[in-house]
Amino acid sequence: MKLEFSTVILCGGAGSRLWPVSRENRPKVFMPVASQKSLLSETAQRIASANPWLCVLTSESLGFQVLADLKEAGQAAELTLIEPLRRNTAPAVLFAALAAKAAGRGAIPMLILPADHVIHDKVGFEMAVSKAVDFANAGHLVTFGIPPTHAETGYGYLKLGSPARTSSNAEARVVDQFVEKPAASLAEQYVAAGNFHWNSGMFCFTPETFLSVAEQIAPALSKQVLACWQATTKNDADSSGNAITEKTLLLDEKTMAAIDDISLDYAIMEKAPNVVSVNASFDWDDVGSWDALAKHFPEDEQGNASEGKAIFIDSNNTFVFGRERLIAAVGLDNLIIVDTPDALLVTAKGHSQSVKKVVEKLNQAKDERGTYHSTVHRPWGTYTIIEEGPDYKIKRIVVHPGARLSLQMHHHRNEHWVVISGNAEVVNGDKTLLLKTNQSTYIPKETQHRLSNLGTIPLVIIEAQVGDYLGEDDIVRFEDQYGRA
Repeated sequence: MKLEFSTVILCGGAGSRLWPVSRENRPKVFMPVASQKSLLSETAQRIASANPWLCVLTSESLGFQVLADLKEAGQAAELTLIEPLRRNTAPAVLFAALAAKAAGRGAIPMLILPADHVIHDKVGFEMAVSKAVDFANAGHLVTFGIPPTHAETGYGYLKLGSPARTSSNAEARVVDQFVEKPAASLAEQYVAAGNFHWNSGMFCFTPETFLSVAEQIAPALSKQVLACWQATTKNDADSSGNAITEKTLLLDEKTMAAIDDISLDYAIMEKAPNVVSVNASFDWDDVGSWDALAKHFPEDEQGNASEGKAIFIDSNNTFVFGRERLIAAVGLDNLIIVDTPDALLVTAKGHSQSVKKVVEKLNQAKDERGTYHSTVHRPWGTYTIIEEGPDYKIKRIVVHPGARLSLQMHHHRNEHWVVISGNAEVVNGDKTLLLKTNQSTYIPKETQHRLSNLGTIPLVIIEAQVGDYLGEDDIVRFEDQYGRA
């Protein structure tokens, strides 16, 4: 009999331990790992054969990238919930449960999947999901416990208790305790004890059961989320007539600001009385660091591995990741080297959990390399920083056919635009210009302007910015077809 369940994919977080490839504006969910597909599309593909109702939750800055990534992979979600503010996993799952219930799926089990896991054993995954759906139908909140292969300090653990069964004889274990990421010595004790599994961050339950438990255990949080949901659906109904059938729903920012920032484990799962864990014995990795990611690439006889073109001379146990240029590793041992157009990471193996501290320092220094790549994705296309200095920045801008940037103004910079290919429609103050290849225009600061591609091929321009401040936050938007004004 075919399983019936809904799926929720949580697509957020910065993946800062995988910097410089993963950054806040383009995090690891868009990275391919030993595959040509992104982690997000791999996650969606994993449940595609079951043809479930699919809901994706993501942030406002990533929403258009999520939709584009799924479309490129030939996949689509019935509903995409866009969060204007980050409020962690507990509110996210509560929103998903309310959405599923509103869509008439309140009694149907809901599978919660992070977007950034690597799972190759599809058969083992489907068997575990089948057991989880059985327990969810029986009124349980279900986790997926991963039998540990080593004493890992980067994962939380589940302390397992007595066996549990459903009427269909599905097997699970009662969860006695959720345990935070332990120190190395404690992790070794957990593995030796035999009744501790890694907490995978995957869950299954019916929306009705979950909402009921949440109302009892976290009543304040439940009320906060419900208030935001009601404001969101009222706002959307006022404008479109039907909130639930819309493909994309932007959650109400004003009421969302009042929601507690708290994880699903802390808020609900650790306190719930009916939690069981399905034995997820399939291969699993949340690729939370470069050490973890390196294990997914084949090694040579000296233990070296690479993504991209690399040459190893007298080197051992070294991993190289770089897609832009040749990397030669000579006389190295036990290192990880990650090369991107604007940043290079070199770390000893075993220390990659500390890479997030690099991002913290960049953010403290207001260095945009903690957030953005040199190529930045926007709803209308991309821009790539070619060169920059104290008072200038040069970009290559690509605008998709039929797309347009917002009508905007800058307080601190002047801009020079040169068309490289395609045809541009430019609003420059009170004038509208049609520019072809090798034509240009100058836009003084404080001048309203807009760039549009009315053609059928990508529009490419070179933009030279000159001014005393060139940050991306110096943008005043007056009109925008992507809702950013």
